[in-house]
Amino acid sequence: MPLEAINILGAGQCGTLLAIMLARQGFIVDVYEKNPDPRVFDAEAGRSINLALAARGINALKQAGIYEQVKDLLVPMRGRMLHSEDGSTSYQSYGQSAGEEIYSVTRSGLNEVLLGVADRIPTLRLHFRQRAIGYDAPDGTIHMRNLEDGSLYEIETGPLFAADGAGSIIRRSFDGTDTFGGVESMLRHGYKELTIEPGPNGEYRLDANALHIWPRGGFMLIALPNPDGDFTLTLFLPNDGDPGFSSLTTPEAVDAFFERHFADVKPLISNLAGDVIERPLGILGTVRCRHWHERGNVLLIGDAAHAVVPFHGQGMNLAFEDCVVFDHIMRTVGGDWRYIFERYEKEQLANANAIADMALENYIEMRDTVRDPKFALRQQLAFELERRLPEYFIPRYSMVMFHADIPYAVAQARGDVQRELLEEFTADADELADVDIGAAARAVRERLPAVDSERVDRRLQGLKKSSLA
Repeated sequence: MPLEAINILGAGQCGTLLAIMLARQGFIVDVYEKNPDPRVFDAEAGRSINLALAARGINALKQAGIYEQVKDLLVPMRGRMLHSEDGSTSYQSYGQSAGEEIYSVTRSGLNEVLLGVADRIPTLRLHFRQRAIGYDAPDGTIHMRNLEDGSLYEIETGPLFAADGAGSIIRRSFDGTDTFGGVESMLRHGYKELTIEPGPNGEYRLDANALHIWPRGGFMLIALPNPDGDFTLTLFLPNDGDPGFSSLTTPEAVDAFFERHFADVKPLISNLAGDVIERPLGILGTVRCRHWHERGNVLLIGDAAHAVVPFHGQGMNLAFEDCVVFDHIMRTVGGDWRYIFERYEKEQLANANAIADMALENYIEMRDTVRDPKFALRQQLAFELERRLPEYFIPRYSMVMFHADIPYAVAQARGDVQRELLEEFTADADELADVDIGAAARAVRERLPAVDSERVDRRLQGLKKSSLA
């Protein structure tokens, strides 16, 4: 019996991992990527070179048998190091149990591992410098251009997996129709990436095991460690106004801006003015769709279906979870492509919308709320309730980052209840000793079901319905 052929657009993290999983299920997989092979050429300009890997992404890599090849690329970050304008710092732990940490990983390093694995699978073929230019729905064909020689050709859907990113040409081919109903919502904020180079002996010049944040209310600077002793900094700022990127057009303006808001980090950046002025401005936006599939022909997956802003570090983790969910449905449920696509959308679309909301909320938290003493008090109470009632209370951040078996939609719904509890019991308190923790614990039991009733195990069992969904 001949093997069934599948086409995938996009050889980023999501498309390549999906290709590996499908090839291992016995399909012939062709992957088409518009960019050159990143193992040979530099990564696409303007894209973040750092990614945050958390439990959902780790779970996906483990299920694909790839995690051991990635481990040496990871730099653990166990909490946030907050930098105040006066130069003082304070540390906020992400979790309180062993292993509750997230990991900084370079995009290029992770891409190299994934593409290397893909190259070793005989039924998986990678085609670089191949651009999709449009989708013909009646004929079920994708019009392609070979960027090496300019020639045109077509590939058939049935099925086609569109993992071609937030600006998906496949999704945009259906603009104005109800097929996907895609909406792109752009923030009026952008970002630029800077670098803190290692010290003279290759040492880190900031704490290497923290995600550093300089929160300034309406904007912020963050720094993630890299394995070679350097840090990737990202400046998030309104596109227009003062402060805004539109006002940072001269060395004098950049120098004055950093002297006022980030004086402690300014000496650590060797070419500050030049980098801020010359480096590309990245855009920030959210993609939401009413549907992700076009009958049994096309499925949007990863950022093409649900791009999210980076403030919860979950874009890649969500895309990797997509691959896990899809792989699980195919292995345990089966059916024709249309049924599989419908089942996948039903399972994952609400989760994508949930993390999109939480990522936007986390931008406000990172740039502003973390500076509020009440924020630290609520975090202390959350940790105490988790210690006392681990079967009922897990902080929302922990559910998202450290518990791959708790769906995003469940984390959001439980998190809403927990936020109300934390605000209620800290309203008249200045420190944890002022909180009636016994009453708070009783309220938790009354208002929340046990966490285990909300978990899923996509490797061994069927899907469980959330009582909060």
